[in-house]
Amino acid sequence: MFTRESNNAGGIEGGVTNGAPVVVKAFMKPIATLASPLKTVDIDTKKEAEAATERSDVTAVPACGVIAEAAVAIEIGAVFLEKFGGDSMKEIRRNYEGYLEQLKSM
Repeated sequence: MFTRESNNAGGIEGGVTNGAPVVVKAFMKPIATLASPLKTVDIDTKKEAEAATERSDVTAVPACGVIAEAAVAIEIGAVFLEKFGGDSMKEIRRNYEGYLEQLKSM
């Protein structure tokens, strides 16, 4: 069986996994924040007020990582089911194990 010396392709070549770990690089744009406060209403006094301003862009980064990981897992699962799917987990497992046996015999 042929293998790569490095994983520069991130585990996917031409839309197909090459057996290496799948590596995803993702980017996000900063959450929009305003330098000047917006007008609002003080709930207690019912008078016009200004909202507090603060930059909290960094707090979205950890959540974005979790969301990206979940999205990738869903897509990998969908492709796995497309390849090995069946009407039950037993059938999916049988199809997958049959595929592995076929690879071993190559």
